[in-house]
Amino acid sequence: MSKTQPARGMRDFLPADVRRREYVIGVIREVYERYGFEPLETPAVENIETLLGKYGEEGNQLIFKILKRGEHERTGEADLALRYDLTVPLARVVAEQGERLPKFFKRYQIQPVWRADRPARGRFREFYQCDVDAIGSRSMIIEAELCAAASDALTQLGFSNFIVNINHRHFLTSLLDSVAISSEQHANALTALDKLDKIGTEGVKKEFASRGLPESACIDILDFFSRVAQYAVDVFDLGINKTHHPTAEDIRSWNNFTLKEMEKFVGENAQGKQAIKELDEILKLVAVSEAAGKVALAPSLARGLSYYTGAIMEINVPDLAGSLGGGGRYDNLVGMFSGRDIPACGFSLGLERIIVVMTEREMFPADLVKASADVLVTIWDESSAGDALALARELRAGGLRVDVYPDGGDKVGKQFKYASTRGVPFVAVAGPDERARGEVSLKDMRSGEQQTLQSGAAATTLREKLGLRK
Repeated sequence: MSKTQPARGMRDFLPADVRRREYVIGVIREVYERYGFEPLETPAVENIETLLGKYGEEGNQLIFKILKRGEHERTGEADLALRYDLTVPLARVVAEQGERLPKFFKRYQIQPVWRADRPARGRFREFYQCDVDAIGSRSMIIEAELCAAASDALTQLGFSNFIVNINHRHFLTSLLDSVAISSEQHANALTALDKLDKIGTEGVKKEFASRGLPESACIDILDFFSRVAQYAVDVFDLGINKTHHPTAEDIRSWNNFTLKEMEKFVGENAQGKQAIKELDEILKLVAVSEAAGKVALAPSLARGLSYYTGAIMEINVPDLAGSLGGGGRYDNLVGMFSGRDIPACGFSLGLERIIVVMTEREMFPADLVKASADVLVTIWDESSAGDALALARELRAGGLRVDVYPDGGDKVGKQFKYASTRGVPFVAVAGPDERARGEVSLKDMRSGEQQTLQSGAAATTLREKLGLRK
């Protein structure tokens, strides 16, 4: 007997699951469009060379490769791959379709991606991403708008206790330079530092050792991170226990202190000074946006993807392992396809994790998972099937969701029971007597009330009882 479970890391979505996902997507889409972003879709399958080399060494290992087909299958070689994220496909589209796109191309994309990762709580091999990107400008207004759009979307979904952490890849580069880590080892060091929140300082030390990185450099970097983090504990009671959610004033205080500490650490390093200048500008712009009081500097934030070139962001929620989304500037990625220098910046919300958190914390509207129909039309007997379908058509024309009981051999009482178990609020009955008089009986399954009226008035009456607009 074959297995009925889906492959590990993949899931079936029952009606309630789909409704939750569509609700979240609907809210996010509405917010993105209010910020002037347009929809885009790309294929699930990309040429493998499109994806390889864009996500770093570990990312390459997580790409779902598709073997060559037909007579080439025996080679064991792959020429295609499932989409790993939505950013690289966007860069390919801009390179391919650039002349048809506006000077400043702002797009959102909500589609599934696939990663050959180890499944865990809130982590799947197939999952949706909600991306929002802006192509064509180096202005820090872009970063501020992306932070605002992501913050606005989460707020509309009911999140209030979240922080958008922000850092800069060039600050991290200057940080690594200052402790004498060679440029060839920067990618290894950043991959290790990106795991700090997950594996702690001792874990990062082990990562450094396993990658052949100097222990002294690791200690210097972690000491700097610890000194900055201690400010949060000392000044406004943050830290491991997270007993206090920072106010907007707390965040401003934290950002001012952290900027000064970052300036001290990079000294006269030109790249580091420029990164800090850009971060300061982003924070000033954010202060007058929808993300005001939500964006905090995080000098230890690394984000492992190798294509980031500037500011990087990540959304954290207290008591949640991992983030709800992240992004950053990736000015060189489009040029890898087009050969032209095209600036770009983007943000991705983790739809699956958002849904998991909202479900666990009961954040969805109470009436979201509603009945599959507004009314069930019963069948009196096999000979009345045509009349039942005609009534259903009339009710649907009136804007109602209508289900027709398919088995005319079942007694009406059984059909009422079926409606009750499905949560359908009304049942319509048109027996021989009602049909002879051109009437239909409606029963409210919630109150037990039953009334008989002309069949032509049934749709209007049901809409009024259900509180539906015309």
